[in-house]
Amino acid sequence: MQGMEAKDLRFLKDKRLLICLFLYSLTFLAKAQLNESDTASFQLRTGVTGALQKGNVDLLIVSGRLDVVSNTNKALVFKSQNNSLYQEFSGFKVDNDINSRNYLYFKPFRKYYPFAMVFIQTNFRREIKNRFFGGAGYTWQVIQHSKNNLKLSGSLIYENTSFRDDQFNEGFYNGRSSIPIWRGTVYLAGWHRLFKQKVRLYYTAYWQPGIEDVPNNRASLEMGIDLPVWKGLAAALQYTYTYEQVVTSKVRQVDRILTFGLSYQIKKN
Repeated sequence: MQGMEAKDLRFLKDKRLLICLFLYSLTFLAKAQLNESDTASFQLRTGVTGALQKGNVDLLIVSGRLDVVSNTNKALVFKSQNNSLYQEFSGFKVDNDINSRNYLYFKPFRKYYPFAMVFIQTNFRREIKNRFFGGAGYTWQVIQHSKNNLKLSGSLIYENTSFRDDQFNEGFYNGRSSIPIWRGTVYLAGWHRLFKQKVRLYYTAYWQPGIEDVPNNRASLEMGIDLPVWKGLAAALQYTYTYEQVVTSKVRQVDRILTFGLSYQIKKN
């Protein structure tokens, strides 16, 4: 009987996860959409959604996103990408995340340009209380065309991550509540307009090796498709893969997610 109850509980959790992914995807906004090299003076993408269910299943989901690019200075361009996610199942909090990525570019319309960045993150599921990192780098626009764009960047950052646990899959870090580290970063981003520019394929990938006595690397891959629907409204599909080599003892190293839904974009020249 207990085995049956455990099986039913796992099945219910799987159903809740599917519901969560679907609802969150409704406000999915493609990260690659706002391009700092675009000559538009202002770009914005935003969205918010939520769900509340009471009864046999108690469910609360609130998610939102705000992406902005400001190009009023012409030489300096500011780009900010922000999203949040809160989820609660049967009174238990399972996500309470904030992800803020901020960049300052110098003349990003050129083939080569420098940039500075500051990231602020939390991740409840990965037991990350907060993560801050900042640094500087340089970008090479390998291809810069109205139908195709490809960029390659390199940077050096300093990072500090505070965790809710002090036991890790790598014993070197056991007993610590935070991990400061220097990282290098290799970043690739591109997008392509296909089928008479009606479909937009984009992708981003990065590799962040840690400069530490033991291996502490991180990687991410995002691929997606935007299909225009009407006046800035588009259908969106994205696959995301993330890997962190060092995690707390109860957390898995790899996360994969497939999201789908709608996005909306405003651009002012």
